Amino acid sequence: MANAKYRIKRRKNALKELNELVERHSNLLIIHYSCESFYNIKDGRTPRITSIAVRYFNTGQTISFSIHKVAEKQGKLNSIEDHYNELEKSMLDEFYQFVSTHINFKWIHWNMRDINFGFEAINHRYSVLGGTPSIIHDNNKYDLARKMVDIYGTYIKEHPRFEKLIEKNNITKKDFLSGAAEAEAFENKEFVKLHQSTLRKVDILHIIVERIIENNLETDATLREIYGFTPQGLYELMKENWGYNLLIFLLGAVLSGVVGYIITFLLM
Repeated sequence: MANAKYRIKRRKNALKELNELVERHSNLLIIHYSCESFYNIKDGRTPRITSIAVRYFNTGQTISFSIHKVAEKQGKLNSIEDHYNELEKSMLDEFYQFVSTHINFKWIHWNMRDINFGFEAINHRYSVLGGTPSIIHDNNKYDLARKMVDIYGTYIKEHPRFEKLIEKNNITKKDFLSGAAEAEAFENKEFVKLHQSTLRKVDILHIIVERIIENNLETDATLREIYGFTPQGLYELMKENWGYNLLIFLLGAVLSGVVGYIITFLLM
């Protein structure tokens, strides 16, 4: 019983937080980025950042930062590999200039929570290249992947969960690259493909958020796993799902009709 109550509380809190973020959508951003593979680096350095996409939730407009865009502006498209550090630094200069003017915005992200992959990884790369990152406070970060666990429990049972969730919800994967495909694209210097994948992923995150809010995101979680089999769980289920409310209403109407018929019969 205690575990069920805790699960329902976590779910309610996560949904409340997400709804409040969306209600104040003028200050809400979605971020994702791509980087060099963690596993192909032999010299012990951290992976290079290749592209970053930031989407305004209220307008859908996306601002992007990428090595190949900087290289094009500097006339170095054909020699990116010879100028990696310089180009990455210029790209991150642009990104942190954007961050400094949006420091108090809320940032929705997917698993960007440590030095391997996350805000800290981007901060670290910029510091290594000689920059001083503008720090986004943890209170302004919303990890959608973790919150989905609070809302649904095991929302997808197979890995990679992000990709399987996309497939389950019939969201188009045009330009989407898996982690392995992104690593291959970097090795092949296909920076445009990496950038397009990053852009696609912020678009997908936007769709997922909207479907959670509208209560029509498809997951692998059963109703019992989400709500539990307790009076409070059943109450939350009926409150959040109009179909169950309608069913209860119809059952009530039918039962009322049966009771009324019996009473009338007995009084005849």
